[in-house]
Amino acid sequence: MDLSLFLYNTGIRLYQAAVRLSASIGKNRKAQQWLDGRNNSWPALKAVVQGPEPVIWVHAASLGEFEQGRPVLEAMRKAYPAHKILLSFFSPSGYEVRKNYPGADYVCYLPLDTAANAAAFLDIVQPRLAVFIKYEFWYHYLSALYARKVPVILISGIFRQQQVFFKWYGGLFRRLLRQMDHLFVQNEASLTLLHNIGIQHVTLAGDTRFDRVWALRQQPVALPEIERFITGPKVLVAGSTWPADEELLAAWWYDGGQEGRQLILAPHEINEAHLRDITRLFPDAVLYSAFAGGQAPGSRVLVIDNVGMLSALYRYSSISYVGGGFGKEGIHNLLEPATYGKPVLIGPIYHQFNEAEMLVHLRGAIVVTDVASLRRSIEALNDAYYYQQVTEITGRFVEEHQGATEKIMRYIQEKRFLTSE
Repeated sequence: MDLSLFLYNTGIRLYQAAVRLSASIGKNRKAQQWLDGRNNSWPALKAVVQGPEPVIWVHAASLGEFEQGRPVLEAMRKAYPAHKILLSFFSPSGYEVRKNYPGADYVCYLPLDTAANAAAFLDIVQPRLAVFIKYEFWYHYLSALYARKVPVILISGIFRQQQVFFKWYGGLFRRLLRQMDHLFVQNEASLTLLHNIGIQHVTLAGDTRFDRVWALRQQPVALPEIERFITGPKVLVAGSTWPADEELLAAWWYDGGQEGRQLILAPHEINEAHLRDITRLFPDAVLYSAFAGGQAPGSRVLVIDNVGMLSALYRYSSISYVGGGFGKEGIHNLLEPATYGKPVLIGPIYHQFNEAEMLVHLRGAIVVTDVASLRRSIEALNDAYYYQQVTEITGRFVEEHQGATEKIMRYIQEKRFLTSE
C-alpha cells in the first residue's frame, strides 16, 4: 500500500475513534449525532433509492457548502425532473438543519470514507453524476467513482497554496483532481494554482452563492413577526454571531448604541446554554419564540431562537453585522445582507474568504476590531451620503458576480451526463 494512502486510512480511523470518545466520555452532542446519523443511514438509504429513476448525488461538508451548491442542485432538479437527488453531509451542522430539505429526495450523512463504505454506498446509490461542493475530497469515494466511470464535478472550488495538492507529498490527492471530470473554481488564484500542477480541466465560474442570494433579492420573503417588532428605521441585524461578537455588541449597545435603534440578534448556535449567555448580556431581550407567542417585547432587542430565518431577516436591517470574525471559525456569509444593499460590519478575521476580501476592498464591508471602531463605523453610517454610497456598492457587488450556476449547468448539459426526459 502507498504510504500516503496508509497514513490517510490511519487518519480516518483515528478521527472516528476520537468522535466515539468525544460522544461517550465527553457527552458531546454533535459527536453523538455524527455517529447516530451514520448508523441510521444505510437502511433508509436502501429504501429511498429503490426504483428505476436515475440518481444525482450532491455532497456538501456542512451547511455553508450546501448553500453554495444549492443553486446548482435546484437548477438540476428543474432541468432533470426524472432524476432523484441524493444530498449527503459530512457534518451534523449541515444535516440537522437541512435533513428535511424538500429539494432532495433523500438527505443523509456520508458514511466514513473507507474502501468498504464507498463500495457499499455506490452499490446502493448507483449515481449517474456526482457533484462535490467547494473542498470535499474523500479518497475512497472519488477513487470508486472514477473506477465505475461515474462523472464527477467540483463546484465553487477554492484552492490555496498551503493545501496538500501543492506539496511535494501530495501526489495521492493530485491524482484525485486529475480523475475528476471538471473543476469549477471561484477565483483566479485557484485557477492559477491548478494550472501550475497540470490541472487543465478547470473553469473560473465564480461563487454560486451569488446566484442564491440574488434570487433572495428578486423574491423577498416576508416575516410578519419581524415587521411587527420593528418600530423605526434604524435596525441592526446581527447574524451568525458567536460569544465574542455578542460581547462586543452588548458593550456597544449599553454604552449609547441603543439610542433610537433596535437590535435583532440571530446567533449561530441556539442551544439553551448559549441563549442563557445571550440573555445575561442582554437582560432586557425577548426571544423570538416568546414574542411570536404573544409576549410583549418590553425591549428593543430581539433574539432569534430558531434556524432558517436569517437570509430573509437581513432584508429588514438598516445595518447588518455578520459574526464569526473574532474567532477561528472566520466570518459567515456576508453575501446575504449584501444582496439587499445593506452596509455590512465584520470582525477582523476574514482573509480566507474571497467575497469578504473583495467587498472590504470595495468599501462595502467595514471591518471593526473593538467597541470603539464599532461605534465609529455605525456613527459614520448616520451620514446619508456615505450610507447611500455603501448600499450601492454592496448591492452592485452581488449583481455583478452572479452567473456561476449558468456556467455549470451549461457544462452538464453539453456533456449529456444526464437525460432530461
